[in-house]
Order: sequence, then structure tokens, then C-alpha cells
Amino acid sequence: MKKILLMILILFSFTQITIASQISYDKSDFAPVYTVIDDAAYDIRYYSSNNFTGNRINGYKAPVAYMTKEALQALSVAAEDLRKQGYRLLIWDTYRPQKAVYNFVEWINDPDNDGDKSFYPTLKKSDLLKGQYIMEKSGHTRGSTVDLTLIKKDGSFVDMGGTFDLFSEISHPDYKKLTREQKKNRKILHDAMVKAGFNGLDSEWWHFTLKNEPYPDTYFDFDVE
Repeated sequence: MKKILLMILILFSFTQITIASQISYDKSDFAPVYTVIDDAAYDIRYYSSNNFTGNRINGYKAPVAYMTKEALQALSVAAEDLRKQGYRLLIWDTYRPQKAVYNFVEWINDPDNDGDKSFYPTLKKSDLLKGQYIMEKSGHTRGSTVDLTLIKKDGSFVDMGGTFDLFSEISHPDYKKLTREQKKNRKILHDAMVKAGFNGLDSEWWHFTLKNEPYPDTYFDFDVE
């Protein structure tokens, strides 16, 4: 019995060490987007209350977009491609601290806080975690993922047929009920990002992750400030 207990303690300790080794507070390989892309616009939703929780999210102390330097360099290639087509980038989210992801999960488990139902109009709040709309570990936390859309050079709106963080099939890149213009606009963004080295996501037209991300197994937790 003692041997079994000892083995359990060892395995528990090893698991704790493994989990701890995946969390980093080192931001030396990160840079703000504005240091490389000088014409991007920003609407950092988790710094504001304009998100599904209805509150500012833990870890967002400033409306700044950070990415790993490798991902940012690739994003600059997409930005140049889109610039030639008459567009600029509007960024909603990039690097996301792990504490922010924990904040999402805490909100889901809070029965007294429905947040902003307009972001999940046809779902129950509990469905967001079960349906993997919100993950307990997010690619954003690895620093090479970006949520973004297109705007015209003068800052005017480009119709993508749906908004950021709308938890609905409308957000699927291949949603069938889009207009011809909306399909074209989504394709312009998708093609530029894929050409620059990013992968899209089947459930969110705005979400892209660097294919060869430098930290595929590391989750960062420094504040956005």
C-alpha cells in the first residue's frame, strides 16, 4: 500500500512539473504588432466590456496586441499583400494570457452572470465549453494566433457577414448563406493569411494560427500591458 501511495505521489509531482513547464512568463520573444505593422487598427475586445462576458478580462491591462516575433513577421507579409489590394488589418485579439482563459472558464461556471447574450444568441452558456467554443487551453496563449478582419484604407467597414466571437454557424468560414460579396471578402482575408503561413479555423473566419508556431507546447501568462 505504501509503495502504491508513493507511486501516486511521484506521478502527481511529475504531472505538476510537466504542467508547470508548459507555462511561461518570458515575453522576450514577443513584440507589439504596431512595431512592425504601422497601419493596423485595433479593437482589443478583452480589454473592454464589449465581449461575451460583459467585462474586461483578467490579464488585459492595456489595449495592445502582442505576438511572437515569428508570427508577427508572417503577419506583416499578409498585411503587405492586403495593402496592395486596398485593405488594412483590424485586430481584435492576438496573444492571450492563460489567466484570461481561466477567467473565461470561471465566467462559464458562474450561474449568476450571463454576460452578453448577443454573442451566443441560440446557445446556453454551458454549451460554450462543451461545444468547444471556449477552450481551457487556447492557441492564443501560445502567442502565434490572431483574430482579425479587413477594413478599407480609409478605415471603413468591410462586410464579412458576421462579427467577432459570434458563437454560431454564421461564423464558419464556409457558411452557406453569405452573400457573394461576403464570401469574396472572407476569401480575400483567408487567402492572404494562408499565403503568409497561417492556418485558419473551421469554426471562426477571423482566427488564424502560424503553421510553424515557435512555441507549440508552451502557454504564456504575462500580462498585456
